[in-house]
Amino acid sequence: MTSVEDSVIQLAQQARKASRVCGGLSTDLKDKVLTDCAEKIEAQVDSLREENAKDLETGKEKGLSSAMLDRLTLSDKTIDSMTSGLREVAALADPVGEAHHSWRRPNGLEISKVQVPIGVIAIIYESRPNVTIDAAALCFKAGNATILRGGSEAFHSNRALAKTFREACTENGVDPNVVQTLETTDRAAVGAMLQLNEYIDVVIPRGGKSLIERVVSESRIPVIKHYDGICHVYVDKDADLEMAAEISFNSKVQRPGVCNAMETLLVHKDIAPEFLTPHLERLNETGVEVRGCEVTMGLFAESGLVAKPATEEDWREEYLDLILSVKIVPDIDAAIDHIENYGSHHTDAIVTEDWKAARKFQREVNSASVMVNASTRFSDGQQYGLGAEIGISTDKLHARGPMGLNDLVTTKYLVSGEGQVRT
Repeated sequence: MTSVEDSVIQLAQQARKASRVCGGLSTDLKDKVLTDCAEKIEAQVDSLREENAKDLETGKEKGLSSAMLDRLTLSDKTIDSMTSGLREVAALADPVGEAHHSWRRPNGLEISKVQVPIGVIAIIYESRPNVTIDAAALCFKAGNATILRGGSEAFHSNRALAKTFREACTENGVDPNVVQTLETTDRAAVGAMLQLNEYIDVVIPRGGKSLIERVVSESRIPVIKHYDGICHVYVDKDADLEMAAEISFNSKVQRPGVCNAMETLLVHKDIAPEFLTPHLERLNETGVEVRGCEVTMGLFAESGLVAKPATEEDWREEYLDLILSVKIVPDIDAAIDHIENYGSHHTDAIVTEDWKAARKFQREVNSASVMVNASTRFSDGQQYGLGAEIGISTDKLHARGPMGLNDLVTTKYLVSGEGQVRT
């Protein structure tokens, strides 16, 4: 057995021990740790940025894309988001111990189904160091211990943020091993961790498709995941075109390197010329590369703009960049068929003033989040009022969509009797 495997096992054992204590912490104590951590981050901004600068410099040397560097940066906005997220999670109701329902059987047995912590949750993620705090906060409030494995590109940032959370735990008399990081960039550490179903209850990977495929392939532990964020906006024939332009522009451009950014724009044929010509020009001026269907290419040619013909692969592509595939469809059924055939069941939106069409779209599109007249960028735990999110699941079992506090508990039955025996 290698030293890497030894250290990972020790980490997991410490997490299992800490999880038993964490599950019984009072709500007040958990909330105190979270608010203290927020204050520590605010007090340590300069040192955190110094660690983040090391990662950014290494990232630039390795040729990371601008989108990746954006996700890696601890900007003022990112730091504000982390601290406000900590305080929001502290303000949320504690899900531990909440009863789903209780009932009494004819034989006198009193039965309750209550929420309890899952136990130990491993989070494997890339680029975004803010995930370190978001994940730690949510898992901790839900009574779980967490093992964090961030990407090597954010090694110094992740370690510094986890250290801050652990300090807040220690100062409040809480076992700091409720939050731990794999402090190695050795890929073997992840493989070793994925075998430890004796100690770890669930793995949540956040990152590119190759990472998630590896985790699913190697893990002996249950995995909650999404592979791709192939998100669509469908502009219906009865859409407010000004609204549609703002929603689709925001869905693509506001932050293109994230999983809830639009990758494919679908437009009803009846409004395509009127809507697309000015909209595509705006996208073109913003630096968006358009890959269009044959009709879209024709509209581009008429406007003197430059586009590329879309291939079959484009409809299945998560670009995570300023690239957009555009298709003109004959009706709402064709739009829904396209989404079902090529989408990843993450987030899809319709823009329409026809509420019959809106209800049809929400009923028939089988995605974790289905929007009407709103940007796909709202598919996010914090935007949904969950305080923060641990990830976005496109699975259907246990959790689906943005995963917040109430998705990090499971249930058990509490049964009380007065000596009843079964006959």
